Amino acid sequence: MHIKQVIIEGFKSYREQIATEPFSPKINCVVGANGSGKTNFFHAIRFVLSDLFQNLRSEDRHALLHEGAGHQVLSAFVEIVFDNYDNRIPENRSDESARKRWVLPLQSILCSAARKASLTLMKDSERLDLLKEIGGTRVYEERRRERNKRKQIIQVVQYLDERLKELDEEKEELRKYQQLDRQRKSLEYTIYDKELHDARQKLEEVEEARNKVSETSAKMYNSVLDSHERSKDLDKMLKDLTKEVQGLNKEKELVEKRQTEAIKKQTELELDVKDLQERISGNVQAKEEAMKQLDILQREIQDSMEELDKISPLYENQAIKEKDITKGIMEREKQLSILYQKQGRATQFSSKAARDKWLQKEIDDLQRVLSSNLAQVIVCICFIWGSTVIKDVNACVV
Repeated sequence: MHIKQVIIEGFKSYREQIATEPFSPKINCVVGANGSGKTNFFHAIRFVLSDLFQNLRSEDRHALLHEGAGHQVLSAFVEIVFDNYDNRIPENRSDESARKRWVLPLQSILCSAARKASLTLMKDSERLDLLKEIGGTRVYEERRRERNKRKQIIQVVQYLDERLKELDEEKEELRKYQQLDRQRKSLEYTIYDKELHDARQKLEEVEEARNKVSETSAKMYNSVLDSHERSKDLDKMLKDLTKEVQGLNKEKELVEKRQTEAIKKQTELELDVKDLQERISGNVQAKEEAMKQLDILQREIQDSMEELDKISPLYENQAIKEKDITKGIMEREKQLSILYQKQGRATQFSSKAARDKWLQKEIDDLQRVLSSNLAQVIVCICFIWGSTVIKDVNACVV
């Protein structure tokens, strides 16, 4: 015989009526969260089967009722259904129930009256138990119960042996599972360690590349700063050279002006020489006067030639300086252009056509400078050749 079902209503934490599922004749386990009513469930079973709840005070009995939100519960009952398959209870039914009910009294009731009421309302089975206890047949019942208990103990031992075998098998399976789980964890750790090592290596490579890029950018930034400083120095040198060129141009203009005056005087002298030659052929006196005048003119020409000889080296030196300065300016402009191109070629020209146009403009400027220099060289050469021709003419006249 065993407890088959428990029905509770209004008892402690159970407000509504609940009925458990049929219990197993072997081992049953009551599982639940904290505060779900596991302890009250066992108190309900003791409330039916034990005599501890028969001599309670009114306050303690009132504590057995459900107390919660909503209407107050006025009564409670607990019913236990036994499986009487072995007929331990002398009834013809396979199920036998024991029920106990507590109703909240309107007034206080004496304990003795309650005891009498319990005797009058006692069931047949309870009266039978009471008579057995009085007649002394309870000893026989207890011995029979002990024999049944031994049988039950043997059954329990057999069940426990079977359960132990099952647990040993489960233990072996658990050991294998734990071994495989340890292998799995070791493999996962190995994979994780390898991935972590690869990730750290990649991170070091990225950090090294970033450092290289930072160093390169720092070098480029420093080179740009140096280029700016050089550009400023070159601009200053360009301004100084421009001033020098302007001064040399002024000196060149003075020299050219003097040269023009000398050529004019030379032309006049040549005309005078021709006139004198014509007069010499007609008149000796005029020839003498012409010779005197020619001597004077020759002295003037000699003075002019000496002055021209003095001026020519200075002019040549100035022309060489101008050429060197122009060459230096062109080289510095070329360096400055290269620096600008390095600094930001993409921002200087918006397209290839703009770049070609700028290059063509630079070529045209250089060609104009070259043409001007060639013209000056030709003028100097003509001037030198003209001085030689005048000397030859004077020699012929003499």
